[in-house]
Amino acid sequence: MSHRRRMRQREFYYREAVREGYRSRASYKLIQINAKFNVFKIGNYVIDVGAAPGGWSQVASNFVIPTGKVYAVDLDYLEPLDNVIAIQGDITDPKTQERLKTLIGDPVDVILSDISPKVSGNWSTDHARQIYLTEQALRLCASGFLKRGGKFVCKLFMGDLYEDFVANLKILFHFVYFYKPKASRKGSAEIYAIAKGLKKGPLRKKKKPKKVEGKDNG
Repeated sequence: MSHRRRMRQREFYYREAVREGYRSRASYKLIQINAKFNVFKIGNYVIDVGAAPGGWSQVASNFVIPTGKVYAVDLDYLEPLDNVIAIQGDITDPKTQERLKTLIGDPVDVILSDISPKVSGNWSTDHARQIYLTEQALRLCASGFLKRGGKFVCKLFMGDLYEDFVANLKILFHFVYFYKPKASRKGSAEIYAIAKGLKKGPLRKKKKPKKVEGKDNG
């Protein structure tokens, strides 16, 4: 694919994001991932790590409404979005994690991570930082934030730490898939992992139906 054609593709998703009211062109990556892997269900509760400017949170919210909810975490301030609770903080900070745990109450159904470091220009450094940040999101899955059987979707930069990260994913989840959405740049070294079926984790409590007054159940 020529450079000019790649630029047209990027501009296409940018224009579509503006036209459809999405926060970023990255929104289409999650839309395409969900179309192929059925990540979301109505009523799901979702954590979005590294959420700003909110493109993925916005898409996730659209898939889980009216009864689901999205909790978005980022160092940067996130402009308000319908059905999204934003937490400004460092996901590696125990205080941020405690705030998040207090807000969600029960473990969630899906954890998302489209997180990237500020690019330094040194690929080895950028790859190591990106994997480190994504590992922090993966730690949430293993520490009670994600329900048993839950799903994890994350971006990964290809490099020498990639295989070890994937090995850990396969330890934690029953099924792990890899996908490069059409909305990703062809020359990009990013790929997305879709992990399903967390092997060990807490169960999400089912809400008991309200008792109807005067009804004879006997």
